[in-house]
Order: sequence, then C-alpha cells, then structure tokens
Amino acid sequence: MKQKVTFGTILKYFILVVGAIVALLPLLVVFIGSFKSNEEFLSTGVLSLPKQFDLTNYKTAFINGQMLLGFKNTLFIFIVSMLGKLTLGSMFAYAVNRFDFKFKKLIMTLFMVAMLIPGITSQVATFQVIEGLGLFNSIWSVIILNLGTDVVSLYIFMQYLDEIPVSLDESAYLDGAGYFKIFWKIILPNLKAPIVTMLIISGVGVYNDFYNPFLYMPSANLKVISTALFAFKGPYGTNWPVILAGVIIVIMPILVVFVTLQKYIYNGVAGSVK
Repeated sequence: MKQKVTFGTILKYFILVVGAIVALLPLLVVFIGSFKSNEEFLSTGVLSLPKQFDLTNYKTAFINGQMLLGFKNTLFIFIVSMLGKLTLGSMFAYAVNRFDFKFKKLIMTLFMVAMLIPGITSQVATFQVIEGLGLFNSIWSVIILNLGTDVVSLYIFMQYLDEIPVSLDESAYLDGAGYFKIFWKIILPNLKAPIVTMLIISGVGVYNDFYNPFLYMPSANLKVISTALFAFKGPYGTNWPVILAGVIIVIMPILVVFVTLQKYIYNGVAGSVK
C-alpha cells in the first residue's frame, strides 16, 4: 500500500534533513580543511576542495603534537575509568533496586542534590583532596575523579534492572548462590545493553575531558589526546590545516567506537524465566 504524503510527513523529513546537515556540515568543513595548505585554507572557501589530497598535515599533527603519547595515556585512563565506573554503578544500582535498607531514600536524594550542584563550585575542595592524597601530577588523579557514579548511569541501570525478573535472583539464591555470585553470574550479563549505553555516553566524556587532565596532570609526559590537541595553539596557532588534521585524528577513534556500539543502545534486556 502506498503511504499517503501529508504535510506532517514532509515537515518531519525536512526537519530530519536540516538536522543532518547541521550535524555533518562542520565535520565536512574540518575534513576538507585538513588537507589544504595554510595559504590555500586562508584564500579559498571552507567547502572548496584542496588542490591535492596528501597526509602532510596529519603527519605533522601526529608527530609534532605527540599524539601517540596522548592516545596511550587516554586509552589507559579510558579503560580503567570505565571499568571502575560501570562496575561501581551497576553494583550500586543493583543494591538500590533489589534491597530495602535504612537511609535508602536519603542516599538517593543526596545523589540528586549532588547532580544539581555545579561541579566548578567544588573544584577548590577537590583539588585539596587530590593534593592531600598525593595524586597531583599523577594519571590516577583523573581516574579517581572519573570513578564517581553519576545519577544518569544509576537510573539507566535501575530502569533495566526493573525488566530482569526477581525470580531469577530467587532461583539462584535457592540453589545456594550468594548475592555477589547472583550479581556477577545473572544480573551483570543481562545488563549488556545499559553497559554499552553508558560506555558510549560516559566514555565520550572521559575521552574528551580536557579540564581535569589539564589541571591535575600538567606534566608533559602525562599528556592526553585533548591536551595534545591544545598544544597546537602555540607553534601552530595560525596553521589551521594542521589543527584541523589533529581534530580529525582525535575524532576517528571515538567515532569508530560509537558506530560499532550504537545498536546496543536500542536493544532491550532479553531475559526469561524457565
């Protein structure tokens, strides 16, 4: 059957097309500009194709910007932070969702209040804590700050936990499994969809984080990908094609991860009780 074309349908697709153009146009400008020479970039339009496509700017950005060191430190921070963040977040959500205990409502209220307080207001106290722990100018300072369980991940995990039948827990408990074993063997495997969702949402924030590494890891050998890109404001402050090439290098890894894992965001938790 042919679908009737209505004004609402046309408006819907028009908005989608405009949204796609708004999202993709800046990336296209950056991609085209990364192949131009500095003189060509300044004298031609932003969408004008370069005279030749070569990787000179990418080579300069990668080597002179110490991108390899930045990727190494960023990868270590990303893996350790996300493993800890997802483990702590899912365990906390499991405890809140499955058990009733004293001060449960108070704890949830404190989480909500903490989310409403601007992070910048607590930076002096946070810096004093990090320095007091002896973690300043250490890669572990940023990892510790990333391990905090945020309210968004907590509620996402709790929403999916509502779809996992409690009878699965009860069956395992009757078979002699303890609460930790129930969590690791039954609950966690059924939380694959929210784990991947939070891996994308929180992972992008960890990957793009500039403020914490810049403040707590000022040493040159602790450079991450964001601070490596920031270094171009010095000797390459006016060489925009090299800066744009560095931007493309930074974008590619997280873009590949997002395209690979985005389908899991829309998947529900599949579970059954036998």
